[in-house]
Amino acid sequence: MHVPDGFIDAPTSAVTGVVAAAAVAVSLRGARRELDERTAPLAGLVAAFIFAVQMLNFPVAAGTSGHLLGGALAAILVGPYTGVLCVSVVLLMQGILFADGGLTALGVNITDMAIVTTVVAYGVFRGLVKLLPRTRRSVTAASFVAALLSVPASALAFTLLYAIGGTTDVSLGKVATAMVGVHVLIGIGEAAITALTVGAVIAVRPDLVYGARDLRQRLQLRVNGELVDAPAPEVAVAARTSHRKVWIGGLITSLVLAGFVSFYASADPDGLEKVAADKGMDQKVEEHDTADSPLADYGVKDVENARLSGGLAGVIGVGVTVVAGTGIFWAVRRRRTSEDAASPGPVSTSV
Repeated sequence: MHVPDGFIDAPTSAVTGVVAAAAVAVSLRGARRELDERTAPLAGLVAAFIFAVQMLNFPVAAGTSGHLLGGALAAILVGPYTGVLCVSVVLLMQGILFADGGLTALGVNITDMAIVTTVVAYGVFRGLVKLLPRTRRSVTAASFVAALLSVPASALAFTLLYAIGGTTDVSLGKVATAMVGVHVLIGIGEAAITALTVGAVIAVRPDLVYGARDLRQRLQLRVNGELVDAPAPEVAVAARTSHRKVWIGGLITSLVLAGFVSFYASADPDGLEKVAADKGMDQKVEEHDTADSPLADYGVKDVENARLSGGLAGVIGVGVTVVAGTGIFWAVRRRRTSEDAASPGPVSTSV
């Protein structure tokens, strides 16, 4: 789904860039309410994990592959605003360091892969959680459906943008049919990865899953004839696995996926690349501005061994993404803490 330079004309790319910038600005403010001392480092890890899993293209049809988009996963784990930022960080790292996704098309990619997927997935997820029984299995099932629907939604959004600013004259009906068809198949893989990941985290630390925070109803006590919420038990007592162990385990998993498992990923073109080649949408594709980057195409320049080159690039990508993401989210968290400290507290008076 990474759109290269030349697919969408300059005016449309500029407008989507403004939309993306506005969405990121809104998400920065919204993320202050979602992030706390536990979830700020987890958000950086989620970004790194999405980067790693996006390197694992899986076959979905003859000559076509797909990979995780990550909007649903990020929104459910760390919240919708933070989720938009997670995927945006990944797209920025990929575009600048790995020449994956055009720089002039960054607004298009953030709109398609970060905003649309997150908004659609989280909306579907919240609706299903309200209808289903309040259990951990319900959260996992809702994650599956939300992720599944978010991918064809992203494909439809791209088709709409191409209808507005596409640089080649192609049948939009055929493009829409092909895009949605192949991305429904990709969505099944997205749904499986999302549900497995959410299920794994919720099994050991359900308090770290943003979408599961309201599963357990607070115990209420009657005081002076009124029902009031009882104090919540300490997370440290309820948790079976420490936050640090979850973070370290997630980072090791990301490094293994990007540094080793990615070598065995499908080499077939992904859904957008395949449709573009079949329908003639790639006639005006431009060379990436960072095509000569030392990490372009997910390989380390001058390292001859393909397995070593790809593995090193993956490890570097995970490292850079987790550092950049964690730094951003800690800064957002500190901004919230500073604002809370600066705001005046309640004034008490005595009679």
